[in-house]
Amino acid sequence: MFHSYRRLFAVPHVPALLTWSLLARLHIGGLPIAVTFLVAGWTGSYALAGLVAGALTVGTAVGGPVRGRMADVRPNDRILAGSAVAYGAGLAGLALLPASLWWAALPIALVTGLFQPPSAQIARSLWPRITSGPTRQTMFAAEATLQELLFIVGPLLAAAIVGLWGGRAGVAALAVVACAATLGFAWALRSAGYARPPAPEASVPVGPRRSLLADRRIALIIVMCALTVAGLGGVDLVMVAWSREIGSPGLAGGLMAVYAAGSGVGGLLAGARGGAPRLSLRSFGAALGIVPLIVLVPPVLHPPTPWLVAPVLFVAGLAIAPTIAAVTERLGEVAPPHRRGEAYGWMATGITGGISVASPVTGWLVDLGGISAGVAGAAAFTLAAAAVSLLIPAPPAAAGAPTDGPPRSAPTGTAGPPRPPDAPSA
Repeated sequence: MFHSYRRLFAVPHVPALLTWSLLARLHIGGLPIAVTFLVAGWTGSYALAGLVAGALTVGTAVGGPVRGRMADVRPNDRILAGSAVAYGAGLAGLALLPASLWWAALPIALVTGLFQPPSAQIARSLWPRITSGPTRQTMFAAEATLQELLFIVGPLLAAAIVGLWGGRAGVAALAVVACAATLGFAWALRSAGYARPPAPEASVPVGPRRSLLADRRIALIIVMCALTVAGLGGVDLVMVAWSREIGSPGLAGGLMAVYAAGSGVGGLLAGARGGAPRLSLRSFGAALGIVPLIVLVPPVLHPPTPWLVAPVLFVAGLAIAPTIAAVTERLGEVAPPHRRGEAYGWMATGITGGISVASPVTGWLVDLGGISAGVAGAAAFTLAAAAVSLLIPAPPAAAGAPTDGPPRSAPTGTAGPPRPPDAPSA
């Protein structure tokens, strides 16, 4: 099964580019924890802390497509370096803010979110330029799998720093991590010769640009992403609520780790197998895996036991990373090659929106009908995402397109190498 991964990491520059792009995203999962503890320490209110963390999220969501569009037309290494400086300065401002001026954290967080480095957008726009065929599928699966690990490591890192040195140290440390890793990714792009985005093809019409959301396929993919993430986020929130209800809040971390472990195993297997990914099949797998949890938690099952829930969570997680990999790859196929950064920016906005919707809806369902109702809501979100996936047309086979391996020409300088022929739009 490791033949696919050996083939992937034999592609020039892939190990460095993938490593630095992931490290540049390490801070994202832990930052809300650090900001929440920081503001709650100032004000004694988790509601106010949530407002500040929410302002950071809103800024990130609004800026996603803008940063992605910039990455489509400007040197990516400069964009990363500039955004790293601005983002780091904003986080440093939060960390150094006097407690008496806590209200200033709201506008600072909002503006800081606007400058979050577009590491994910740039990386996902790059993979179709340097891989193709089965190697491209392995690339997206590997990234999705490693991203799952970041969702575990990032919050653990933030919690450890906050626990030892407090919220200020947590925000400051994540600012350093974000800046250093983003600058490392910029250096890797420049060293590999991929600092500049690909030039638009001669067939691209000149004139006002239509919104990418006017393309039905892209709009459906964004909606699917939002619904999928809302469902997956709902499962995490339900596990936290259940753990608190039974008086073992530490259990939530273990259950979420089991869920992520299942996703990691599924991602590794998906990256090793050949053949084009079947988006709808993977999406329905992620959705149906959640359904059995409805009858394994209160008020349906008394007393509930982690020994029943944990195996089901592991099995439910098996389809998560493969689904994320498939939808990410599909978006790269249907988006115009010279606007992939913007497309992935909209994807980031959809994901952020899904997370924002999951929290209040899941909390309301838990209050209304218990833990089981919260799980049912999460399953409904993912089933809706799977239904949307049926509306997304599959891309036709590329006649004469390369089926595997890296581009035929090595990159030179910073202008970016010739890329393999793009897969046609679905």
